[in-house]
Amino acid sequence: MSASPPTDEVLLAARDAASFETFYLRHVEALLVYFVRRTGDPELAADLTAETFAAALAARRRFKPARGSARGWLFGIAANKLADARRRGHAESRARRRLGMERLELDDAVLRAIDALAGPAAATAWLEDLADEQRDAVHARVIEGRSYEEIARAQHVSEAAVRQRVHRGLAAVRRRLGAEP
Repeated sequence: MSASPPTDEVLLAARDAASFETFYLRHVEALLVYFVRRTGDPELAADLTAETFAAALAARRRFKPARGSARGWLFGIAANKLADARRRGHAESRARRRLGMERLELDDAVLRAIDALAGPAAATAWLEDLADEQRDAVHARVIEGRSYEEIARAQHVSEAAVRQRVHRGLAAVRRRLGAEP
């Protein structure tokens, strides 16, 4: 019987490079999607992702599991980096310089890959944890662009029920992405 993989909280507490790398690999795509969707700029998204992880690496000793999940902590750092970038109009490079990290120059293939992360397949991945009814309603409305009336007919429920499922499903996804409390 194999051991279950370590939790994010255990990875941050371990303080070694390999553990942080595992934490990074678990969350890098989600963070890229978060930034691409909010900035519309793949290069800025990559910069902000790097800065977020650099800040997380520098601050991981201050992470307190009792205050919330490691993922929530990471997305809290991300939200702060995004706010900083918006205030100044560009990504802050202080954390990168402090850790001796050079700015990544992204080629077209990498930029296309980042754009793909924010596409329909990525959106569908965020829906996986929703209740079946919510997932189906959100997918039909947001991904397929179907009307509430059409979805209601297909699901044999009222239009109001579909609207409620979509609303609740999107709210759950936004919470997971750190877009609302």
